[in-house]
Amino acid sequence: MAVDQISFDFYEFLHRTEKSREWLKKAVEVMPGGVTANIKSFAPYPIIMKHGHGAYLEDVDGNEYIDYLLAYGALMIGHNHPKMKERIVKQLEEDGTNLFGTPHEREYRLAKRIQSYYPSMEMVRYTNSGTEGTLLAIRLANAYTGKQKIAKFEGHYHGGYDKVLFSINPDPKKAGPIHTPTPIPESKGIDPYYEKNILILPFNDLKGTEAILNEHKDEIAAVIIEPIQGGFIPATPAFIQGLRKITEQLGIILIFDEVKTGFRIGIGGAQSMYGVKPDLTVLGKVIGGGFPIGIVGGKKEIMMESGPKHSSDVFDVSQGKKTTATEVLFHSGTYNGHPTILAVADTVLDILEEEGKEVLKRTERLKKGLEDLFRKRGIPMQALGKGTIFSVVLTEKDVKNYRDLQNSNLSLRKKIDYLLLNEGIYTKPMNRYSLSVAHGDREIERTLDAYQNVLYKKL
Repeated sequence: MAVDQISFDFYEFLHRTEKSREWLKKAVEVMPGGVTANIKSFAPYPIIMKHGHGAYLEDVDGNEYIDYLLAYGALMIGHNHPKMKERIVKQLEEDGTNLFGTPHEREYRLAKRIQSYYPSMEMVRYTNSGTEGTLLAIRLANAYTGKQKIAKFEGHYHGGYDKVLFSINPDPKKAGPIHTPTPIPESKGIDPYYEKNILILPFNDLKGTEAILNEHKDEIAAVIIEPIQGGFIPATPAFIQGLRKITEQLGIILIFDEVKTGFRIGIGGAQSMYGVKPDLTVLGKVIGGGFPIGIVGGKKEIMMESGPKHSSDVFDVSQGKKTTATEVLFHSGTYNGHPTILAVADTVLDILEEEGKEVLKRTERLKKGLEDLFRKRGIPMQALGKGTIFSVVLTEKDVKNYRDLQNSNLSLRKKIDYLLLNEGIYTKPMNRYSLSVAHGDREIERTLDAYQNVLYKKL
């Protein structure tokens, strides 16, 4: 973006981040757009970081930021936690390797611990990301039910693959009626097959959801949902409990995507808060402490679809098979259950058991402080969210779904976000806020001071 196309508010940003701009000029020569994930980019260019510690990031220009993006919520123990480093070294010394490529004891031990927090996860499988986790959960649902259609909610994200990459951030003018949303592809290159096999449901609209599910009950394998949309727009208790009842009645598998909310809405996730047991759950982000992991778990009879059977492996080239690979659900991955990452996950749980409740308290303090500042400034605002994750939403109206969010003051929110970057408060513009055990009273005070400076001196 040329300087003459940027509003005046960008000039301080451009001055502070000159080396980021120069770095991107080199990066675009070897990476499309200069990034390895589209979500990491924003206008006029992303800030390039070089160091992280505790609750802070430092960019290539030497600017320091209090980090509220936290790798999209993954770093609930903060950057470079000393206990995590100790555990990695200890695991390497104990196991003598960073990768067995075989079953190992840590897989069992962590699975039992996860089950103590998430009783609905009667059996578990490990993956390498939340995206891989939702992909496996959907495959399990398809295999178990013998049906192919999937229903997801408008505004919800479950990974960047064809089957679910619909109606995440659709143009409201093209998204169809509010009670019967239209599937809108969110990428080029999606096979039209998937548009025919996806249904879009209206979040927090039990009547509309029930009508769609009843109409297509014989075709739908599963409903997949973020119980708290985007990590910060909660389902109402009546909606989530009603959805559980409807899916049970219709024989549709209910998948909770708790990649964002797992361990952040209390250690037991959103399902603990709502008192609802889904058929399948997907975890990720926080549990990996910054390393790639996903965990899928649920009812034993569904999870057993992925159990290996002799002479049915996709790689088995022996003759005289009694069964074929297509008669079982194939799930594999060289790095599934990576011993170093599982050791880190165990440490994350130790830290959260000890300090997790304090993070919840500090999050509430920050939310209240922000709401007070906006109220005194006369700007409608709510710090919307549960647990240790929230978003600054500029409206006084109830926000129950994606379309409500679109009706908030998004342009002012974006302006505030860019001004806050100049104050050393980091989240990608328009993104949610996540807190970690490293965000203490000092960081809360500095954040409130930065907001006060923006709201009262720069707007």
